[in-house]
Amino acid sequence: MIPGWVVIFVAGAFFGLGFGLRVVLYRQKRRDARQHIETMLQEARRDADAIVREGKLHIKEESIKARDQFEEEARARRQEIKEIEERVAQREINLDRKLEAFDKKELALERRMEEYERQRAALAEERTELEQHKAIMLQRLHDVARLTPDAARTQLMTALQDELKAESADLIRRAQQEAHETAERDARKIIALAVERFAAEQINEMTTCAVPLPGDDMKGRIIGKEGRNIRAIEAATGVNILIDDTPEVVVISGFDPLRREIARQSLERLITDGRIHPTRIEEVVHKVQAEIAEIIAGAGEHAVYELGLRAVDPSVQIMIGRLKFRHSYGQNVLKHSIEMGHLMGMMASELGLDASLARRIGLLHDIGKAMDHDMEGSHALIGAEYLKKFGETPVVLNAVAAHHNEVPAESIYAILARAGDAMTAARPGARSENTEIYLKRLEKLEQIAASYRGVEKCYAIQAGREIRVLVEPKTIDDNEALLLARNISRQIEHDMQYPGQIKVTVVRETRCVEYAK
Repeated sequence: MIPGWVVIFVAGAFFGLGFGLRVVLYRQKRRDARQHIETMLQEARRDADAIVREGKLHIKEESIKARDQFEEEARARRQEIKEIEERVAQREINLDRKLEAFDKKELALERRMEEYERQRAALAEERTELEQHKAIMLQRLHDVARLTPDAARTQLMTALQDELKAESADLIRRAQQEAHETAERDARKIIALAVERFAAEQINEMTTCAVPLPGDDMKGRIIGKEGRNIRAIEAATGVNILIDDTPEVVVISGFDPLRREIARQSLERLITDGRIHPTRIEEVVHKVQAEIAEIIAGAGEHAVYELGLRAVDPSVQIMIGRLKFRHSYGQNVLKHSIEMGHLMGMMASELGLDASLARRIGLLHDIGKAMDHDMEGSHALIGAEYLKKFGETPVVLNAVAAHHNEVPAESIYAILARAGDAMTAARPGARSENTEIYLKRLEKLEQIAASYRGVEKCYAIQAGREIRVLVEPKTIDDNEALLLARNISRQIEHDMQYPGQIKVTVVRETRCVEYAK
C-alpha cells in the first residue's frame, strides 16, 4: 500500500507540471495572437493604402470626366449661342427687308392716293363739263327741235344710259380679266392637287325597285288568298307592291329609299324561304329592319372613322349611315359625302385652313337628305337645323346651309363646300340621269338662251354642261355679249336644277365678204 504523502507529492507534481504547461501554452497563444494581430494590421494598412490609391485614381478619373463633360457642354452652349446669334442676325436682315418693302408699299400707296386725288379732281371737272354740256344740249334741242325740256331730258337720259351701259360692260370685262389672271390660276392649282391626291370610285349604284321571281306562279303566292299576303307586306314595309303582266318580276314602289330597301330584302328572303303568310312576313320584316339598322350604324361609324373625325354624336352617325341607301342622280350620297370630305380636307390643307373642320363639313353637308322624305324644305336647311340640335359650331352650320347658295356664305369653309360639292357631282362617272330628264334640261337651256334679244342660234353641248350662243353682230356688240352671257347664266341658276355647273359661251362673229370680178 502506497503511503499518503507519496500520493500527495505525485498529485502536486502533476498539478505543477499541468500549471506550467498551461502557462507555457498561454504565453505561446499570446505570442501567436500578437503576431496575428500585427499581420492583420499590416494587411489592413496595405488595404487602406490600396483603397486610398484607388480613391485618388477614381477621383482623378471623375474630375477628368467632369472636366470633359463641362467642356462638351460649354462647346454645345457656345454653338447654340452662335446659332441663336445667326438666327437673330438673319431675322434682323429679314426685318430690315420687310421694313424696306413696307416703306416701298407706303410710298406706292401715297402715290396711288395722289393719283386717286388727281383722278377725283379730274372726275369732278368732267362732271362739271358734263353738266355744262348737258345744259347746252338741252338749250340747243329746245331751240332747234322745238322740244320741251321734259322731252329733251328723256332723249338725253336715253343717250346717257346707252353710253353708261357700254362703259359698265367694258368695266366688267376688265374686272373679270384681272380676276382670272390672279385667281383662276391658283384656284385651278388647288383643285387639281386635291383631285390628284384623292382617287374615288366611279360607280353609279342605283337602288333597284324590281325583284326577280323564280317563276310566274310565285306571283300568286305573294298576293295570297284574297290579297292578304301582299297587304301584309305593304303594311309592314310602307311601300306598294306592283304585280303586272311583266314575266318573273315584281316591282316595289316607294318614296322612301330605306323602306324600299327593307321591302326588297324582305321579299327576296320570303321568295327564297317559300313560306309566305302574314305571320312569317312580319317576322322577316322585323329581322331585316334590325339588320338594316345595324348596317346603318356601322356605315355611319365607318364614315366618321375614315375621315378621322372626333366627337360625333351617335344619333348623327346613324343619320349619316342612312345616306348609304340614298342616291342623287344615281350617285350614292354617303360615298359622295365621304369623297367631298376628303376633297375639302385637301383643299383646306393647301390653303392653310383647318383640314379636320373641312372634312367634318364635307361629311355632314348632305345629312338633310337622310330626312328630306319626312320633312318639307331644302335638304341643306333641314340638315343645318338638325345639326344645330347637337351643338355643331356656327361655321359648320353655315357651311351646310349655304352649300347650295340658299343662304349667304359667312366663311371660306362654306365656299369650299360649294366647290367640293360641284367637283364631286361634276366629275366623270359621278352622276347619271334618265333620258327624259336629260332631254328636258337640254331643251330648257336652249329656250332660256333663245329668249334674249339678238340671239341668232343656240346649242346645248357637252351633255348639257355648256350652252353655246351665237348672236347677231349687228345687234349685239362685244360689251353687250359679255352682259348677255352673265344674264343667261343668272337665269339658268334661278330657273333650273342641275348637277355641277353649266358653262355659257356667247360667240359674236363678224364676216366680211367681197367678190373679186
